[in-house]
Amino acid sequence: MYELLFQPLQIKSKTFRNRIVMPPMVVNRGIHQPAGWEWYARHARGGVSLVIVEAADSVLFGKEYTIESLTPLVEGIHQGGALAAIQIFPGRRGQKTVPADLSLEDIHSLLEQYRVAAEICLAAGFDGLEPHGAHGFLLNQFFSPKQNQRTDSYGGDLSGRMRLALEIIELLQPLVAQSGALLLYRHSPVRAGYGIPESLALAKALIGGGLDILDLSPSSKSAPGDRAAPFMGLGIPVIAVNELDQPARALEVLREKRADLVAVGRGLIADPDWPLKVQEDRLDEIVQCQYCDDCFACLDRGEEVTCTEWR
Repeated sequence: MYELLFQPLQIKSKTFRNRIVMPPMVVNRGIHQPAGWEWYARHARGGVSLVIVEAADSVLFGKEYTIESLTPLVEGIHQGGALAAIQIFPGRRGQKTVPADLSLEDIHSLLEQYRVAAEICLAAGFDGLEPHGAHGFLLNQFFSPKQNQRTDSYGGDLSGRMRLALEIIELLQPLVAQSGALLLYRHSPVRAGYGIPESLALAKALIGGGLDILDLSPSSKSAPGDRAAPFMGLGIPVIAVNELDQPARALEVLREKRADLVAVGRGLIADPDWPLKVQEDRLDEIVQCQYCDDCFACLDRGEEVTCTEWR
């Protein structure tokens, strides 16, 4: 019944063993430490095709995040049979930075942080890099006409508001291409001051800059993958997310061709073996996410993310 979820997908030189992705979710275990290495390795063993490691602060590369501290993370994911990508967060999570706060020198420093991060991650063996441009964080703020109040070339009209994202993609693309890795970008299709038409313009520009995968978050709750669907005709694979831990909803996304890949988030926190159990038709054994948001509460408190269903 769920065969579509387990069809392989070839993207350039990378083979995805199925259509299920673990999206980037901060879990406060330290991606450069054994607890973080095991967390991601465990989820790879559960059967996903791609693990996107949680938002990693760009300022920490070359400090806490080094080739030596990230290589075991990648190796554990690969040993579990999954591809490994990493999401790179602009600056530091928790800082209340807005576009108007950044000088041109600050923007150049941010671009340099992305370059350093890319070189370290690719040397550590990652199969993909993903700048975080979604959910109202800094890169997403640059794109929003309501949140970007700049009057220079990084603000104003749509081309100005797209500029920083494009510069990051154009910076990373040759590094990624040389290593044989993939370039992803996470974007929210609808947020403050913009909608699908503006997001389509951004997506086309990113693809022109060498993007390989568009990671769209979130879809609405009314139809699984609905906000990803308009991007399916642009020539690169699309990831959809939002309550796709319900197998029927995940299947609908693929069956209706609203996305090429489905990301299961909180459902994989509750049960890392979700993919294997769906594939083996053991749906009644899945530890179900109850959408209680206790995992988010842990995150807000700065604690290791856990699940009430484990207790």
